[in-house]
Amino acid sequence: MKKNIGFIGLGIMGKPMALNLIKVGHNLTVYDINKETVEKLVSSGATSAASPKEVAANSDIIFTMLPNSEHVKEVVLGENGIIESAKKGTIIIDMSSITPVVSKEIASEVVKMGLEMLDAPVSGGEPGAINGKLSIMVGGKPEVFEKVKDVLYNMGTSVILVGGNGCGVTAKLANQIIVNLNIAAMSEALVLASKAGIDIEKMYQAIRGGLAGSAVLDAKVPLILERNFVAGGKIAINLKDITNVMETAHALDVPLPLSSQLLEIFHALKVDGKANDDHGGIVQYYEKLANVEVRKG
Repeated sequence: MKKNIGFIGLGIMGKPMALNLIKVGHNLTVYDINKETVEKLVSSGATSAASPKEVAANSDIIFTMLPNSEHVKEVVLGENGIIESAKKGTIIIDMSSITPVVSKEIASEVVKMGLEMLDAPVSGGEPGAINGKLSIMVGGKPEVFEKVKDVLYNMGTSVILVGGNGCGVTAKLANQIIVNLNIAAMSEALVLASKAGIDIEKMYQAIRGGLAGSAVLDAKVPLILERNFVAGGKIAINLKDITNVMETAHALDVPLPLSSQLLEIFHALKVDGKANDDHGGIVQYYEKLANVEVRKG
């Protein structure tokens, strides 16, 4: 059923997700500071808004897909924010990767104003966003989730309510640990094999069907072999996510030695000018240490 939906944040992930909502016939009102991206959405059938406040005035469901916690707080609670014009009963669905503490704080504030909120971060990267095949981890009230589940399925193939407010972003933090440490482990192996002179393509084919095989291996090895580090998930964004992981872990008294090392690897890559590379570019950290390059042949 066609719905009046707002979408705020049209970056690498947000833009294709918004386009998928347009494709299935929803009325979409969009806002982003990048006017060129907004114009592309308008040319596809969306209506542009001058502020988050204006988005909220025209929407019953509002998605936010923003870089960090402060951006989400500003868009939802700040001047010209969503709360200034949202009608009672409006459902805000934050799909950003932020900390559970901030997510719960925002949810607590909007509920006081007669609004509802879900945290619903995603996994699947830019290809998943484009193809509508994201995994969506949701935190919030079951009755609110049921009202919007069909819309979430317009953007993803796996949509799971994992618990109350804050649980979706917590699940995303766990996801980011697994994905990025998987890439780091894979990178160590590729660099070792490259230094030993093995044909990496053949090695990849030999191990991908066994226990070492994974979605990460299949997604990243072909790109690394082509030296393609165009970002589907930027190192800068994943650095932010792992920073949030460590902040949350410390608050809960959970030691995460591997994640703490991963955070330092991301900082080293940032210093080396690689912040806008795809996180598959973690391999470049290990290549520099070993003075070798992983490539075809």
